[in-house]
Amino acid sequence: MTDTATTGTDWAAWQRSWDRQQEWYMPDREERFRVMLDMVEAVVGPEPRVLDLACGTGSITDRLLKRFPGARSTGVDLDPALLAIAEGYFAGEERVTFVTADLKDPDWVTALPRTSYDAVLTATALHWLHMEPLTALYGQLAGLVRDGGVLMNADHMIDETTPRINAAERARRHARMDQEKAVGVLDWTDWWAVAAKDPVLAEPTARRFEIYGEHADGDTPSARRHAEILRAAGFDEVRPVWASPSDTLLLALK
Repeated sequence: MTDTATTGTDWAAWQRSWDRQQEWYMPDREERFRVMLDMVEAVVGPEPRVLDLACGTGSITDRLLKRFPGARSTGVDLDPALLAIAEGYFAGEERVTFVTADLKDPDWVTALPRTSYDAVLTATALHWLHMEPLTALYGQLAGLVRDGGVLMNADHMIDETTPRINAAERARRHARMDQEKAVGVLDWTDWWAVAAKDPVLAEPTARRFEIYGEHADGDTPSARRHAEILRAAGFDEVRPVWASPSDTLLLALK
């Protein structure tokens, strides 16, 4: 963080800080976003109407608009602190709309400004849902994605049939994270501690922890299980289009 960011006025610095904290967990995060946008262009073209699901600070929307000037994005989230950063960062940007909504609320879709989207994009977000609300959400998203449109979910999807591979990957990943943390990289807890002390973000950060607690703990089914649920929800084709040792980008075509 820079000194100006700690005043709560440098929203670009807050955005960069969030991205850096997320990269600590996922060093190939930018590659994942690139492939996501490659597939958006390949399937629905360079001027998509996008739903940035559980958008946080708007990391996906930021990259979307820089790559596709004709794109439009609706960001939806419940986190008041991350939405404050997103709204500050995108202030005056007519191509973006933000909506506060709880994805576990059956009526959350009624808050959206559109009833149909070319693409629904989400990353590192849905793992906080348990299987029942995740299944319900996928069903709702099938109704929001137009025919020929796509849903892409990039997240930690664990294959329980490969326990030794999983353990080796996790050990290597955490060794790298420990090395980076030793030289001052902020982790999730550290980042929120900085936000809690900021004169602008302190209040929305406090509300955020009232909503979520310290950390939401959902399920992390395999990519195969995600695909099964998406097909049952009404998507015609589903498969991974990118994967790292720890994460998968799953594309579902309507």
